[in-house]
Amino acid sequence: MILKVLLLIIFFGSMVAIGLYSRKHATNVNDFVLGGRAVGPWLTAFAYGTSYFSAVIFIGYAGQFGWKYGMAATWVGLGNMFIGSLMAWELLGRRTRVMTQHLNSATMPDFFGKRFDSKNLKVAASVIIFIFLIPYTASLFNGLSRLFGMAFNIDYSICVIAMGVLTGIYVIAGGYMATAINDFIQGMIMLIGIVVIIAAVLSGQGGFMSAVEKLSQIQDGTSNISGAFTSFLGPDPFNLICVVLLTSLGTWGLPQMVQKFYTIKSEKSIKTGTIVSTVFAFVVAGGCYFLGGFGRLFLTQAEVDQGGFDQIVPTMLSTLPDILIAITVILVLSASMSTLSSLVLTSSSTMTLDLIGHFKKDLQEKQKLLCMRVLVAVFVIVSMVIALLQYKSNVTFIAQLMGISWGALAGAFLAPFLYGLYWKRTSKAAVWFSFIFGTCFMIANMLVKPIFPAWMQSPINAGVVAMVAGIVLVPIVSLFTPAMDQTLVDGFFSCYEEKVSVPKRDAIE
Repeated sequence: MILKVLLLIIFFGSMVAIGLYSRKHATNVNDFVLGGRAVGPWLTAFAYGTSYFSAVIFIGYAGQFGWKYGMAATWVGLGNMFIGSLMAWELLGRRTRVMTQHLNSATMPDFFGKRFDSKNLKVAASVIIFIFLIPYTASLFNGLSRLFGMAFNIDYSICVIAMGVLTGIYVIAGGYMATAINDFIQGMIMLIGIVVIIAAVLSGQGGFMSAVEKLSQIQDGTSNISGAFTSFLGPDPFNLICVVLLTSLGTWGLPQMVQKFYTIKSEKSIKTGTIVSTVFAFVVAGGCYFLGGFGRLFLTQAEVDQGGFDQIVPTMLSTLPDILIAITVILVLSASMSTLSSLVLTSSSTMTLDLIGHFKKDLQEKQKLLCMRVLVAVFVIVSMVIALLQYKSNVTFIAQLMGISWGALAGAFLAPFLYGLYWKRTSKAAVWFSFIFGTCFMIANMLVKPIFPAWMQSPINAGVVAMVAGIVLVPIVSLFTPAMDQTLVDGFFSCYEEKVSVPKRDAIE
């Protein structure tokens, strides 16, 4: 216990110290939100990766989908690596950086407002972000607090308050640069920790081959496949593919992820960041889902029915020596605090610049900074309250909360953002259609599930439907609705043709 507490004190102390140190890099809005658009490749890559993977992945998704699909859950991690990291950097990274700087855009709502010449779109996007980031943030508290309860036997409420307060301190003090530096440190902890934990858990089962053999002997009551949990696609390939799509392609429409591309410093940052973030996703996401696939060796179906999926990974880890439990706590704490800091910074900057700034246009630089810092605190407090209320309600699975959040945000934003970067013909009406359809579809799925087919009642599957529908329907709606002024659109896209040594679509100066 002394060792665990000592490691936590060192960890929390260093996070707060970095936040205070980074205050000198957060003296204006551009620095506080984007780090002055001068964040190096390693910090950018780790900021992207650590915002991607949190306790939601490590405790919630790895436990639930490892239980459902066995070793095939590893495909989710591989999808996160290839689609969510490699393809995202290749297809979105450079074009996002170039156009957002050309439009002088600091947030995703601001991009929609300027790219489609509509202040109302900017306001609508900021409201959607603020509303649907809350359940995601609440899920972070849930996952981390379950692990803390296992390791320290601490009350859930204390865990929620401690995590929220400490994250708020360093984000309020240092803004984006503080989160980026902390993300780098936290990311290194995650990389090392996941490898050590996987080795220790499998060693406790007699090694990898022994664990696979034991898992192959467990039968799935819903499948006739022998050894379903060690098969190539597991006992339920369709739902597995839906999980891969939501957690991988869905990141393309998440504001806290896309905004990392706004901060890129140079062409080197894109090339290095692509490689680093892809390797990071392979180790962390692949490792988490691979580990979760062995959950059936530690619990029975009756125990999971009684305690929920979120207890699976903590139960697996409870068998480890104290030193490894301490490492695990720091690992998941790192993952969760890095994601939480990204979420609260995204939400506060969006509300200040895009919503409050829309109605109060005479805000000075210092007033905007103060407003963002206050809203960081407000957002943390609201999320903590939601987390505590959720803990006592019937929404008990982390994956449900994340599915609702990711589904609504990706369903609303992915298609118009992607087409907005690449296709001049994307219309304003099509963006409105995507916003309304994505959010209303997920709200309906949450409130009136019985009206949906059985396979679509899961928020995961519903999120995929919302996302894919946007990709298919946005170009169709665009072709049947009035186009934007061609001169205006040509001006937006001219940034890709500005000459450096090559066109900016190929390299940032």
